[in-house]
Amino acid sequence: MTYLDLKRDMAKAGYVASDDLAMALHLSLSLRRPLLLEGAAGVGKTEVAKVLASLRDTRLIRLQCYEGLDAAQAIYEWNYQRQLLAIRTASEAGETGQTVEDRIFSREYLLERPLLAAISQSVAPVLLIDEIDRADEEFEAFLLEILADYQVTVPELGTITATATPHVILTSNGTRDLSDALRRRCLFAYVDYPDRDTELAILNARCGGIEARLAQQIIGFVQTLRKEELEKVPGVAETLDFAAALMGLGIADLTDDPAALQASLTTLLKTQSDRAHITTEVAQRIAGKAA
Repeated sequence: MTYLDLKRDMAKAGYVASDDLAMALHLSLSLRRPLLLEGAAGVGKTEVAKVLASLRDTRLIRLQCYEGLDAAQAIYEWNYQRQLLAIRTASEAGETGQTVEDRIFSREYLLERPLLAAISQSVAPVLLIDEIDRADEEFEAFLLEILADYQVTVPELGTITATATPHVILTSNGTRDLSDALRRRCLFAYVDYPDRDTELAILNARCGGIEARLAQQIIGFVQTLRKEELEKVPGVAETLDFAAALMGLGIADLTDDPAALQASLTTLLKTQSDRAHITTEVAQRIAGKAA
């Protein structure tokens, strides 16, 4: 399969990828290397992993990163409640010693978190490590160890090695610099806001039945809106919500109903300052350009 075949398959699944992104994903799959996708929130980075899992007909395992995330929450932890119950039951039955300890520290009592689950599948899953830039730098050290050999060491059980190497996709919104070590481990692609033609293709793929004129107006409106001074620039997901809202309101032309257009901006503008900045007059000016 070439990167163009992959791009075509992604398009059939509803994801319109650029040549650069399709090539990066193709190389990641071919070389069995993690792929780091960087870009603003809402440009479709997470969706790449979902589409890939669908195309490969495999499980998607997602690790959502956040500040304070540690190894226990990401890799594994013991089911302490079940262990205590097992110890109590064994004690009542007169069991003690090494036999009980061996039993409660077996895989039966191990809670697999996303990273351990990803290397424990019989069929290679897609492992999505979402918003890695939100995790602490210390967490990257745990992650690098796993990405190096795709294995996890559990002191009570030994080393667990991947039976099938997962397809790893990491995303970053650029809120902090990632370590050089992590970047060296991964292939890289920057996912930018789509150009007009690409976003129009995405809209037509995701919103079947939308009128051609309205679709053109929506894309023109959003593309122009992104040039305004906004706290949070709307992404592709917001564009699709905006289109769905307009279709649901029965709007066929953005200039027909200023009040309805202003109300529908709740799908695009996600802060109070942005809502205050894009007044009805500003929205009508943008809609006039889009028309």
